[in-house]
Formats: sequence, C-alpha cells, structure tokens
Amino acid sequence: MKKIVTIVGARPQFVKAAVLSRLIEREHSDSFQEVLVHTGQHYDKNMSDVFFSEMEIPLPQINLEIGSGTHGAMTGRMLEAVEKVLMAEKPDYVLVYGDTNSTLAGALAASKMHIPVVHVEAGLRSFNKLMPEEQNRILTDHISSLLLCPTGTAVKNLEAEGINKGVHQVGDVMLDASLFYRDKSHDTPSALPPEIRNMDSFFLITLHRAENTDDPARLKTIVEAMNSMTDRAGVFPLHPRTKKMLETHNLSFSPHIKIIEPVGFLDMIRLESECDFILTDSGGVQKEAYFFKKPCITLRDQTEWVETVDAGWNTIVGADEEKILNAVSRVNSIPSDYPALYGDGRTGNRILKLLDY
Repeated sequence: MKKIVTIVGARPQFVKAAVLSRLIEREHSDSFQEVLVHTGQHYDKNMSDVFFSEMEIPLPQINLEIGSGTHGAMTGRMLEAVEKVLMAEKPDYVLVYGDTNSTLAGALAASKMHIPVVHVEAGLRSFNKLMPEEQNRILTDHISSLLLCPTGTAVKNLEAEGINKGVHQVGDVMLDASLFYRDKSHDTPSALPPEIRNMDSFFLITLHRAENTDDPARLKTIVEAMNSMTDRAGVFPLHPRTKKMLETHNLSFSPHIKIIEPVGFLDMIRLESECDFILTDSGGVQKEAYFFKKPCITLRDQTEWVETVDAGWNTIVGADEEKILNAVSRVNSIPSDYPALYGDGRTGNRILKLLDY
C-alpha cells in the first residue's frame, strides 16, 4: 500500500482534492492510504463540519493552522510545519494542487526530503511573473517528479522550460469535481435568496483579484461598465475584499446588479450552470464557465486558460469599458464547436493509475 500526503490550503483545493479522496475511499482503499493536511493558509468560516459533509469531503487529519501573513513569512512557517509532518508520516508521494503558497511549501518540503512531488494542474502559465501564483506554479513544476497537466497547452509550456520527464496530460480534475457537484446540487437545498433562485435570465459576476480590487481606476471602470448594462440583470456574489474597496472609493452598482453575500460552492455551481454568461477575474470560474457551456468575459489582461480563448468561448477584456461592452454584445455569437479541452471527467482515475504504477 502506498501512502500519499496531500497538502491543501484553501477551500478550492479541498474541492479538487476530494476527487481523489473519494476514489481512494470508495475504489482504491486497498492500494492507497491518504493523509490530508490543511496548512490553514486561508481561514474560511464556511469550512465548517457542514461544508465537509455536504460536499462529501474528508476532514483533514492534520491542520497546521498557519494563518495569514506576508508571502515569505507564511511560506516559511508552512515549510517548517510540513517538514515535520513528512518526517512523521514518511509518505511515498506528496501531492499538491495548483499555485498557492501551500502548494509551493508542500513541494519544497518534500523535494528537500527526496520525496516525489506530484503536482496536479502542472504547466499552467499566465506569463505574468508579478503574480505570486505564477511564481508558485513555476517553482513547483521545476521540483516535481510527476507533472499532471490538464491540457496540451500546459504540456507545451513545460516543454518550453525544458521539462519533459514525468509529464502526463491527464485532463482537468476540476471537470470531475464540477460534474459531480452539478449533479449533487440538484438534490441539495439552495441558500440563495428566493428572488435570485426565481430569475429567468441573468449574467453572473465575480470579482476579487488584487489587480482589479486594489487599483481604483480599474475598479471604477469595471463598475461603470456593469452599470451601463441596464438591459440585463446581473447577479454579483460580493467578495469581502471587493466590498471593502468599493466602500473605500465610494463606488456602487445600479439596481439591475443584484448584490448578494458570498455563496457556497454548490450555489456557485447553480449560478454558473443557470446564468446566460459570466464576467469574472477568477481562473477557476473561467474553466467552470466552459464546463457548463457559458460564454465567459475575463476581467484580466492574461489568462492561464488560453484554450478557452482560442476556442472562442472566452474573451479577455482587462478593465477596458469598451472591450467589456463589446464582448457582452457578442455573447450570443459563441462558436457551435465545443472541443473537449479538459478531458472526459475521469481525470481522478488516470492520476491514481499513474500513482499505482
């Protein structure tokens, strides 16, 4: 039996990790033992016992309770704490997801102890090294033993950096998760306000990245663009950081934009699958838009998910009001082609097959 230590630090990573955790528990318990470690990078009041039970996500066996801080301090504390866990557990693999500080700390700790690092979502690049996430992706990929890529583009990105060994295109684990939770959401009561649940037509907004929220000019332009779209109703689950910055700069939305509290993952899946189109600066939401065949307008200057742009389902507009409104005017002109960019929803099975080799 092989032991896997999985390092996660934020709620989205739990959702991704749950794909493998469920498969191990239900189909591969004779082959694998998993130890789930939560660094505590993001404190999330929504991650209660109810969250774990409703999402069918195992509780972490170990919570390091690192908390927030500067990037260097946080990563350093994680590195020290994860190293102690690995010394005690002596795993065959350390598995990390994505591009957070927890990802990098877990990978560094394992690599220095000569434990093979498995990086799920390897090879993603925005080519903006000012982003901490981009730095984490690159560094993690260069010390990983197994690089599990969601797309062919990710494989090519690694090839361009001289990484060829241990690279596998397996599909996107978030497609597995999104399909599972879409089906599950049909049987789970919604916490959305009744007026939102009963809307026949709306677009969805998410906005939280520092490049938009912490830049008053960009934030003002995005708000003005949304406010000018008076012929459509919008739903905006408002991130706390965005709310704070809107208040700081005395910015507000017109009544056709329905502001609601942040929503849980199942309700977010509902909104994404039922809306007409999506405006977002989230990498994950861009993909989920594609999973649910929704046109996406990305409020960033680059994206890691270039395949969705090339396929015509995603438009990069930054914080340019004219580009935003032009993209909105074209949302009904999406291509008829829908290529299977991210696999077939069986990525988890492929990963475990590779680990069991």
